[in-house]
Amino acid sequence: MITDVLDLAKNLINRESVTPVDAGCQKLMMDLLSRHDFKNEIMDFEDTQNFWSIRQGASEGPVFVFAGHTDVVPAGNLDDWNTDPFEATEKDGYLFGRGAADMKGSLAAMIVATERFVKDFPDHKGSIAYLITSDEEGPFINGTVRVVEELMNRNQPFDYCIVGEPSSTAELGDVIKNGRRGSLTGFLKILGQQGHVAYPHLADNAIHKSYQALHELSQTHWDDGNESFPPTSFQIAIEKAGTATNVIPGEKYIEFNFRYSTESNADQLKQRVLDILDSHKLDYQVDWKLNGEPFLTDEGQLLAASKAAIKTVCDRETQALTSGGTSDGRFIAKTGAEVVEIGPVNKTIHQINECVKIDDLYGLSDIYYNVLKRLLTDNA
Repeated sequence: MITDVLDLAKNLINRESVTPVDAGCQKLMMDLLSRHDFKNEIMDFEDTQNFWSIRQGASEGPVFVFAGHTDVVPAGNLDDWNTDPFEATEKDGYLFGRGAADMKGSLAAMIVATERFVKDFPDHKGSIAYLITSDEEGPFINGTVRVVEELMNRNQPFDYCIVGEPSSTAELGDVIKNGRRGSLTGFLKILGQQGHVAYPHLADNAIHKSYQALHELSQTHWDDGNESFPPTSFQIAIEKAGTATNVIPGEKYIEFNFRYSTESNADQLKQRVLDILDSHKLDYQVDWKLNGEPFLTDEGQLLAASKAAIKTVCDRETQALTSGGTSDGRFIAKTGAEVVEIGPVNKTIHQINECVKIDDLYGLSDIYYNVLKRLLTDNA
């Protein structure tokens, strides 16, 4: 029996799985996979639920992995929603609910594509696997990164991976992601001397002394990017200082972020920031968080199969881009696997009244099925 994509998507959306809560989504997925000879392994770390599931085909071949997350961001003010965010609702050809596009619709499409594929090709080549976490929308500490580390320690091979992130822009399959920029966050504290505004000679204004250095950082040309990545971007996200209108602030706190191309690396960017701060003779403290290194899946079998599948199912050419935020693909890419992200239109993700076109759920499942067929059979 093949599960209906829409029914499964509804079932998943109806579970209030706000990070890191899973609310039974993974058990539902594992139960469905176990019916098709998948071997499930629960790989929980701390407060995060994860699972790895794999089905060995009839002959040697590549390991194909579907990756995704069952957790969603909070719904926000429920009064702002037109429908209950955790009660999947059909309206005007769309399915509404938190996670409809990011990414419970993709999870449903993966499962159904897999069910169809193993029914049609029970003796397929290689293996099909699932790597699912409940920690993608949160701190990403105990989710995919931990599972990948454990599997790499076991020498588990990864050849191809589709991450179900909502990659499409205007129509299903118009964009897929074949890489992502790196993300590096800095937590900077500029130190001065607090004092009374009427006695500036007895103080050192941390706000004033930060201006020139921050201006230089914001205007610095970090790199030119390349054919696959735009130039590295530096953005100040948070500034905090001061306690009262009659107090000269003795500290200024800044958070900034680099989204960087493969033309730069984290250590280079850190050193350039330190050089600029030192050149302005600032007293400062800085801490860093490397959120993810850049990765790129250049032309290869997975990218070719994905483009061909979208052409077959949607009759459109697709663009392979590296724009947007980070994804768990950055952790899986460390295995050496070819990684792409294919998912529904991302227009409403993380928004009030998140939704996905119902027809796109079926189309996405067809795309996944077609990719499996091209990579794990001789019947492409």
